[in-house]
Amino acid sequence: MCGRFTQKAPWEKVEKEFAADAPKSDLFAPRYNIAPMQIVPIVRDGESERVISTLRWGLVPSWSKDAEIGNRMINARAETLTEKPSFREAFSKRRCLIPTSGFYEWKKSDSGAKQPFYFYLKEKEVFGFAGLWEEWIDKASGELLETFTIITTEANDVLKPVHDRMPVIINAENYDEWLDPKIKDTERLEKLLAPYPANEMDSHTVSRAVNSPSADSPELIINSK
Repeated sequence: MCGRFTQKAPWEKVEKEFAADAPKSDLFAPRYNIAPMQIVPIVRDGESERVISTLRWGLVPSWSKDAEIGNRMINARAETLTEKPSFREAFSKRRCLIPTSGFYEWKKSDSGAKQPFYFYLKEKEVFGFAGLWEEWIDKASGELLETFTIITTEANDVLKPVHDRMPVIINAENYDEWLDPKIKDTERLEKLLAPYPANEMDSHTVSRAVNSPSADSPELIINSK
């Protein structure tokens, strides 16, 4: 799964990487421990150009009775997107990219304690997770809630010693294809959801301070060895 990630690149680099502009916001400041149910910047296709919006992490399907389901929908397995009612329509119509600089996973030690690891790309300070987004309307208040989920796939050789899943990372050359709402061929899209090349990634252990969602500082991604 993917339950925590970072976005530490200067916002100008984010806008350049995804060819999209965004209004100024504190949410675009460097973040070192982004957690589920937080408001997060995502990139999606607009009417004439890409747009950067802020959505809540934890997808709530439009047909859901309440928004609490989002707690359990932070990830979507690439292998079952066309089968699950919660993700099927969004996969066809509402895809997005989540700007990130890296992500955390935890490995259980012999003592039972979990050691956090930080994973990142060797040559890129910011890149995009594959995601899906949805709109949900609160029947009581009429308020609109927009949410997203991060797609996961099988782990590559960098992740396997720690975890059996990893977030899908979309190559920059495939951003257009992934975001284009006119493309509804799911077999074509599924080909983009492969594990990222292991030789382009690296990792190291980090402090268990990252376990707390309230922790958010550059020290969290420093190698603990």
